[in-house]
Formats: sequence, C-alpha cells, structure tokens
Amino acid sequence: MPHSNGRLHGQRLYLKFRPLTGQAQRNARNEVRTYKMDTPINSSPSLRDRIRSHRLTTTFTLLATLSVGILAGSVITHGVSGKEQLSVNSTDAKPLVIPSPTSLSNGFSQIVKQVGPAVVNINTESLPKQSTNRRGGRGGAQRGPLRPNPNPNGGDDDQQPGDMQDFFNRFFGGQGGGDDDGDGMSAGERRALGSGFIVDPRGYIITNNHVVEKADKIFVKLSTDPDGGPGDNGRPATVIGTDKDTDIAVIKIDSKDPLPTVKLGNSDSAQVGDWVLALGSPFALSKTVTAGIISAKNRSIDEPSPNGVSQSQFQKFIQTDAAINPGNSGGPLVDLAGQVVGMNTAIYTQSMGSQGVGFAMPANIIVSVYNMLIGPEHKVVRGSIGISFQATQSSAVGRVYGFTNGVMVSTITPNGGAAKAGIQPGDVIVSIDGRTIKDGDDLVGDISARHVGSSVKLGYLRNGKQDTANVVIGDRAKTYADIAGENDDNAAPQESDAGQGKLGITVSTIPAPVAAKTGIKDGVIVTNVRPGSFADEINLNKGAIITEINKKPITDEASYRAIVATLKPKDDVVFVIHSPLQKNSGNSYVGGTLP
Repeated sequence: MPHSNGRLHGQRLYLKFRPLTGQAQRNARNEVRTYKMDTPINSSPSLRDRIRSHRLTTTFTLLATLSVGILAGSVITHGVSGKEQLSVNSTDAKPLVIPSPTSLSNGFSQIVKQVGPAVVNINTESLPKQSTNRRGGRGGAQRGPLRPNPNPNGGDDDQQPGDMQDFFNRFFGGQGGGDDDGDGMSAGERRALGSGFIVDPRGYIITNNHVVEKADKIFVKLSTDPDGGPGDNGRPATVIGTDKDTDIAVIKIDSKDPLPTVKLGNSDSAQVGDWVLALGSPFALSKTVTAGIISAKNRSIDEPSPNGVSQSQFQKFIQTDAAINPGNSGGPLVDLAGQVVGMNTAIYTQSMGSQGVGFAMPANIIVSVYNMLIGPEHKVVRGSIGISFQATQSSAVGRVYGFTNGVMVSTITPNGGAAKAGIQPGDVIVSIDGRTIKDGDDLVGDISARHVGSSVKLGYLRNGKQDTANVVIGDRAKTYADIAGENDDNAAPQESDAGQGKLGITVSTIPAPVAAKTGIKDGVIVTNVRPGSFADEINLNKGAIITEINKKPITDEASYRAIVATLKPKDDVVFVIHSPLQKNSGNSYVGGTLP
C-alpha cells in the first residue's frame, strides 16, 4: 500500500498512516479487494490483536506448566504417608524380647539390698525461741550446706590452728541459729533433713550431732514406711547422747518389731583405693546410693574456735570421692563386704554441692563413742593433762630448740594436771610412761583414752635438758574452758611504722591497751606484713606479738632490730608469738629458713 509504511522491530509491527485523497482511497480499496480475492496472502493483524494473542498464549503456557507440576507431585508423593500403609510387608521383622534378670559382677546391688533397709531418713524441727547464741549455727534444710558453726569453747589438750584454711562445709542436718530478727528471736520454725543408720534392732540409730543439734522435734522414717504426704514426718525419736568433738549422736525410736540393722566393720582395714558406697537422702531424695573409692585416710579438717584453738582434733576422717550432698549427713559409708566403715559427715565444696571430696567419720571411732553414749551417763569422758599445742610446726622449730619428735607446749591450763606437775610453756613433751611420743595426735590419743584420776609419767625437754613429771589425768570437759579465756573481738592493735625489710614485716612497741589486755609488756607487735615476704610465707601475721627470736628475748624495738641484724641468708629463724586479743594465750612458734 503506497500510503502506509510498516517497519518490523523484532516481533512487533509498527504502522505509520497518512491521510489519503478521495481517488487514492478508492484505489486503495480496489487494491485490497484484489489482494483478498486473487492471492492467498492474508493481511497483517492489528497491534491490538497481536497483544491479545500474546497474553493468551502466555497465560495458557503458565496454566499448562502448573498443571503438569501438580500432576507430577501427586505421582511422586503417592507412596509417602505418615500413617502405616496396609500394603507394607513387615513379616520379616523380629519382635523384641525382654531378657531374664542377671546379676552384675560388681555386686553393688546386693550390698544395697543388704544395707538399704537399715538406712533411715531423719527430719527435725526447731521451734521459735529466744536466741542464746548470736554467732549463728549450722544451716537448716532449706539453706543446704553451710559453714560449720565454731564451738566457742576450745578443747583441753587441743591443737592450735595450722595452715589449712580451706572452705569446708557441714551440710544438711544442723539447725540454723543465725537467722534471728535482730531482737534475739528466731524468725520462725526451722526444718532440717539428714540421714542415719540403725545399729540395734531395738531402735538405736547413729547419726551426726549436727543433724539433731538444737532440734525440738526429731522424726525418723524407715525405708519401709509408706509416704503419707507432706504432713507425715515419720516416727518420733529421742536423743540418747551426743558428742560434739566427733560430731556423733545416738537417737532411738520405738518399734514393736525388731528393726533391720547394719554391720559395722573395722575402719583400720579399709585401704586407699577400696570401693565404697554412700547411702542417704541427698536433697530429700531417699534411698539414694552413690559409689566411689577411698581417696585418703586420717584426714583432718581444721576448724579453729574464736580463741584460735582447734576443736576438731578427734575427727580423723576417711576421704572419699563418692558423691555426698546435702541430706547425706549421718548416712553410712559401706565397703564391698556390706560393712559400714564410716559415717558421711562433711564435704569440701565451693559450689554448695558435691565436688568429689567428702569426709566420713571412721567406724572405729563411732563404735568407741557409741559405747560411751549408751552408758549410764550418756556422755563421752576423755582424759586431759591441761595443755594446748600447735598442730603443725616448721622443721626449723625443732632444729632451733633441739628436738626431732614430741610436742611443744603452748598453753598451760591453770590448776590442770600439767600445771600442778610443773610443766611450763615451751617445754617439749617427748614421752608418756617411757613410750616415745611421735606428734600431737599421738599425745592426744593416749591421754584422752586414760581414766580420769589416773596418773602418767611425762618425759619432757626444757632448755635442752630432759626431765620427767608425774601428771594426774583430769576430765577434759571440766578443764578445757580455762584454755578458751576471754576474747574481745573489738580489741585491735595500734599501728605505727617501724620498718624491717629483711623479714618483710613492720613492728612497733606494744600499745598500752594491748599490754594491759594480754599482760605482755616486753616485746614488739607486728603492724604490717609484706605479701610474698619471708614472714608471709611462714604465716607470721599482722597483730602477732613477738617475744623471742631464736630463743633470744625481745624486750623492745631496739632489741628486735639488734637480733634481726645478726640474721643471715639460709639461717633458721623461729619466732615466739602471742595473740593480742586475749590474756594467757600461751606461746606459739612460727619459723622457717631465710632465703
């Protein structure tokens, strides 16, 4: 057509039109008719037709693709279903069979069956009352393991504290005494939980003293007693006797029928590495059993009282890694023969739970204390000669004072057996009735086992010369209070600067209030200790009163400096020191070798 131009861009046709005259229009119509009639060529579709055709094609293509996808998915997932298909064949599956019960070779289960019935759960209640001890006590059941409450009374023939100051926790069983309301009244009723074990079919039970201490009501649940609910505490029990020094208590319940009992073994035969089981009710979970080994024997836990005298000298524990937790206190530690070799008593922890370091009172000590507690007097009577001493001393002390074995006396109890026999602080006891004394434990074990009123012959050293004295044994319970003395926590030494770099300490003259309180006028008082110094390493602490160095008296700062000036590297140095907080504190000896 002469009056139109068309250009094809890609697949799209663009047309251009311009106006035609009348004749041109008639010619154009004729030409069109000629093309339609005489040739098979069709005229090009309009723009609207092409766009409409393109949309329909695209739509049908998408619908076809979607339909094919749906059909293919249905075919693929036809055999997949969360339900079991009846057409699946499982005739080749073999049914599972529960095997017959078998006994394991370790025999733990047999031991538990044998001992378990004699292990009991102990619940205690402490009613609100006027507080008589503002220092606090062991924690109740709700608070879990707590630091042990120091006994305000030191012991006769007691050891003074050594270097062991780890954080040991008594756990579940004790009655809290520190949660009063500020007026000396308890905040409310307290409940505690512990364990125990039956040793007599008539209902005699052994547990820890701190489980029943200060309890107004004690209840015992046997392993066979039904759980009657929160209000059912168990059978009422009465205290037969207690011994704070070993933390042992004996209680009794009434029963119409004989009760199951445990067998007590000989704890001396237990060896490090032996398997043991700990039974009890940790966290109120009754009938719980844990297993471990004996990690150590004859382990001491130093618990000094406020006056600095050890109160745990009769507690020589079996250490175990069997898990012991709050509520295990008072439960048995059993060997593979099914015999009780110890009673779970304490743990070392920094998390208030088991860290694999538990302590059990040996069975041999339990038997000895039990036999005295069930006696007519229901108490433990121990012998005493009326002295105190340090549990551990540097070897330098022995070298300077000329002894290799024995016990150096620190304090003499007035009117005690040793005082009446002429024993003095600084004497070294080396023998009892001719038998050589190894250390303080040896001395205490011998003297405490003797009858009150009997006498012993002590061999001792004084200024390097040996002598003997006949000493009458007294009742420890009646004489140990004199060692404690009076302790004023508000007193404190005055400080001044008088440096001495060689030892790492600063000293000054003894302040008048301290001299009046202690009765010590000659000497110097330590006012500062440099961390990491020689004095720090040997535990010569701030506040200590020094009266001697290497057996030479210290009267003032001048004499102190004169003696220190003579000291040379590698010299053994021993200080005689005293507490600034109490009168008649006795001599303590600290020493070491200068670097």
